[in-house]
Amino acid sequence: MEAINEVHVSEPGLVVVDVAAADDETAFAFHAALAARWATTSVERTTRDAGQPGVRLRCYLDLRQPLNPPGPRNGPW
Repeated sequence: MEAINEVHVSEPGLVVVDVAAADDETAFAFHAALAARWATTSVERTTRDAGQPGVRLRCYLDLRQPLNPPGPRNGPW
């Protein structure tokens, strides 16, 4: 994978996430779980490292936005 660019972690709350998974489906499912809670970059493909098992995926995440718990709310607010 490419080196992490300084701009991607230039402020508190910005995160670079590198995922190693057995297959594309698992890597994309993990990304979807992240994207359901925080602002993330979109991802269209995974990469494979020659001679290494599985796939890799990189996305960028912004934790500065408020968390939105998944599922229905339990109150009238």
